[in-house]
Amino acid sequence: MHPVMDQPLPEASPAKAALSRRGFLAGVGAAAGAFTLGFSLPLPGRALAQSGASEVNAWVVIQPDETVILRIARIEMGQGSLTGLAQLLAEELECNWDNVRFELVKPGQNKSRANAWGTQSTGGSRAIRGSHEYVRKGGATARAMLVGAAAKQWGVPTDQCTVSKGVISHAQSGRSTTYGAVAGAANGMTPPTDIRLKDPKDWTIAGRSVKRLDTADKLDGSLIYGVDYTMPGMLVAVPKACPVHGGKLKSFDASAVANRRGVKHVLKVDDETVAVVADTFWHAKTALEALPIEWDEGPNAAVSSEQIAALLREGLSADTPYVGNRAGDAKAVLAKATRLIEADYGFPYQNHAPMEVLAATVRWTPERCDVWGPTQVPEAALATVSAAAALPPEACEIHVMRIGGSFGRRLQTDYLRLATLIAKQVPNTPVKMMWTREEDMVQGRFHPVTQCRLRGSLDAQGNVEALHMRIAGQSIAIYAYPSAMTANGDPFVFQGLLPDGTEMAIGYTFPNVLIDYAMRNPHIRPGAWRGVNLNQNAVYLECFIDELAHAVQQDPLVFRRKLMANHPKHLAVLEAAAKGIGWETSKPPEGVYRGLAQVMGFGSYVAAAAEVSVNKGQLKIHRIVAATDPGHVVNPQQVEAQVAGSFVYGLSAMLYGECTVKDGRIEQENFDTYNVMRLDEMPEVTVIPMPSGGFWGGVGEPTIAVAAPAVLNAIFAATGKRVRQLPLKNMDLNMT
Repeated sequence: MHPVMDQPLPEASPAKAALSRRGFLAGVGAAAGAFTLGFSLPLPGRALAQSGASEVNAWVVIQPDETVILRIARIEMGQGSLTGLAQLLAEELECNWDNVRFELVKPGQNKSRANAWGTQSTGGSRAIRGSHEYVRKGGATARAMLVGAAAKQWGVPTDQCTVSKGVISHAQSGRSTTYGAVAGAANGMTPPTDIRLKDPKDWTIAGRSVKRLDTADKLDGSLIYGVDYTMPGMLVAVPKACPVHGGKLKSFDASAVANRRGVKHVLKVDDETVAVVADTFWHAKTALEALPIEWDEGPNAAVSSEQIAALLREGLSADTPYVGNRAGDAKAVLAKATRLIEADYGFPYQNHAPMEVLAATVRWTPERCDVWGPTQVPEAALATVSAAAALPPEACEIHVMRIGGSFGRRLQTDYLRLATLIAKQVPNTPVKMMWTREEDMVQGRFHPVTQCRLRGSLDAQGNVEALHMRIAGQSIAIYAYPSAMTANGDPFVFQGLLPDGTEMAIGYTFPNVLIDYAMRNPHIRPGAWRGVNLNQNAVYLECFIDELAHAVQQDPLVFRRKLMANHPKHLAVLEAAAKGIGWETSKPPEGVYRGLAQVMGFGSYVAAAAEVSVNKGQLKIHRIVAATDPGHVVNPQQVEAQVAGSFVYGLSAMLYGECTVKDGRIEQENFDTYNVMRLDEMPEVTVIPMPSGGFWGGVGEPTIAVAAPAVLNAIFAATGKRVRQLPLKNMDLNMT
């Protein structure tokens, strides 16, 4: 057995009792002075037995004191999915929510149990909507097994037993028992196959704003993120890769830093990367900064933002085979148009910029490799580590940790590969690889840069005759997910613009429409940035719809209604947001102006109405009203928090987010040059959840997309200026 992994894990479930001041101070003291882990993993079988806990099924473990441990396979990174999934489990289990705790599932454990917990990948706002059914079935199956165990002990029919908050009762005999008392016997019951799930109208735990399970340990400081993780004998590695993506490591002089304090190793990691391994992060970092390194920057060393922009502009008028939406003959109608409106828009590179930089701790031996760290894709992470460790997956494990922000960055596993390659050169020793903030920023997987040319024709009555929308830009799929590429190119490109479907359908009907794409791939590595391509597509289309409305001097809401008659769910959220801000019933305060936007993304329908003012060129966003229809709402408070958080992310990108390229490398290396929205800039946010049922949509990403266009349309109303190239920091908003 492995000397580390055969020990009972010291962590307890992080869901805690109400936090007092005394408890907070005690927790801080404990965290400062002891080896504690504030995340949770499933207990090994021996530890379960020692605690007296009983596994009912893969999803549910119950302790004798009635504590209910729910196993959660999806990844928690601040979005609240952990609590939402636990609510769905607990709802079908019919347990006492006050007794609920959680454990996080490891991918090796999942693999060894034939993927009992389904997929663990967490992105695309799919944590709940992609697993709600089998998670609920896990809880319902466990409930049936617990009730069956009690009925067997009593010798009564199962259908005569009822359960409420973890207490099983048999009314005819007056007997009752608890889940904790029968949990051991329940595991021996045959799981039923005819599970019937509750109708959401009957929910008592799901559908309510219960407190999150993962808050207390954040407040008392006991939560340990991947970047904080420590263990006895651990060393720290700090890597540096060629700052020009695609460049190589030519040489380095290890002797120049080998005798510096704390330095243990200076390693070549791969063809692009060198790392210093030392006893502390600071010793590794400062030695790396002093290390003489020579790079072969390759053919991209002279590339600039201006060259990339020129490449994309060429794509705006080039021939392309990639079409996302076509009806009628837009080009022919536009060629004969008597009234033509044209505009070019652009969206820059964006950095994920999570507070927790990329980090992971790896212990490699010739027989086994264990990784402690955060990832959004545990299964892919396990495969990456297995390949880098040169060990079979069964000899590897990812001990999943909660994430201090990710926004799509940890959908990639490049950092886990590097951490494993480093640890492999320092065998039998735990090594925490930790990126500096500068390395994290420069080696990002950036939101792709795109440009868009829109052309629309209007008839004499102000109706849209035709629309051509040409997107030119970088493909995420061809770089990060090549297997996702189709004969029609990158499937992510047309998010929010597709003619139909349950994920990303457009909310307008045009008699003639053509939406196509010219792929242009600069050398900067792209990735899925929260909301992905829906973000810029909503800016392009929603701002241009406003341009068309202004051209015919129609109210933007009235103009949209005519185009949305065939899209009732899109229209419903737009009407709700407009009503919430008083679009047709009240005037905004003096000097305040309004804007609208709507989109469908990640299976949900969302809209926003914004109020802004511009005084001497200074923008103030006063208020945003957001409406969202995700089909079902599991935790209303978390939906509100997610929507507000989405606006922070979307508005930060609109205001400041821009990564520029000079000499082939990203220029913004820290928050002094890559700004984010501050608390005093945040508008008042009103959220209108309006779940219509019948489908399950996402929450964390869709509303990002409507933040910027609603505000940009309000800025035009205030100033008469169209902002077509983001970010706003480059725009003069003084009225002419």
